[in-house]
Amino acid sequence: MVNEALGLTCAFATGALLGAFFFAGLWWTVRRGVSSGRAATWFLGSMALRTCIVLLGFHLVLGSDWKRMVAGLAGFVAARVVVTRSVRVAHRAGPLAPEADHAP
Repeated sequence: MVNEALGLTCAFATGALLGAFFFAGLWWTVRRGVSSGRAATWFLGSMALRTCIVLLGFHLVLGSDWKRMVAGLAGFVAARVVVTRSVRVAHRAGPLAPEADHAP
């Protein structure tokens, strides 16, 4: 019982780390891609890389146990909430770029 709880905690932490990587990478890509002349390359390349790493991490670390997968997904979603709130606070401190602040 203790082993299962520890496994689920580790799965949650793994999901949170993968989620932090994914969503922080997305934020970094948006900041770089907006001012780049090759925005499509930035966004497509970043999406492919981030998705592959997260899927591989979920597969290798969390395995096929549905309880660990659910715990990992919960950690991933929790990381999304944390990164989104952090970015919101950072954006209030200063906008991304003048052209990204409003629609044309």
